[in-house]
Amino acid sequence: MFHQGFLGTRAPFFMDAVTLIVAFLPLLVASAIFLARAKKYKLHSYAQIFIFAFSVIVLGYFETGVRMAGGFNAFMQESSVSHNYAFVVLVFHIAISIITLIIWGMAIFMAKKLLKQNKHKKVGIITFSGVVLTSLTGIWVYFLMFVY
Repeated sequence: MFHQGFLGTRAPFFMDAVTLIVAFLPLLVASAIFLARAKKYKLHSYAQIFIFAFSVIVLGYFETGVRMAGGFNAFMQESSVSHNYAFVVLVFHIAISIITLIIWGMAIFMAKKLLKQNKHKKVGIITFSGVVLTSLTGIWVYFLMFVY
């Protein structure tokens, strides 16, 4: 978990693994959306549930690693970026990711009700936008901590 990462930066293995997963998350979610557009609703449902559950597991792995490694301050020690700037970006990333996780979970658990109210697609667009922003801000935080 704490061995040298594989992306050629200062990051430990777990951070590289999570960042790679987060980078590809919008593509996975887009694939599930295309299943719905192809009218493969059951597959869309299963894919969304799987991707959501996998994301929660990855989040747990990530949080465990961060806590065991000493947290944000420990990772920022070797960075040349301003601590305050990186902290603001991190808080922005966390806010987006938590809001996205809540909305995504709601979209999954309330899918039938949202479909009846013609709101499922709108909530899906909001969720996908949040996933994209979570991915981009996560990569941004990674660069601030381990590249610069």
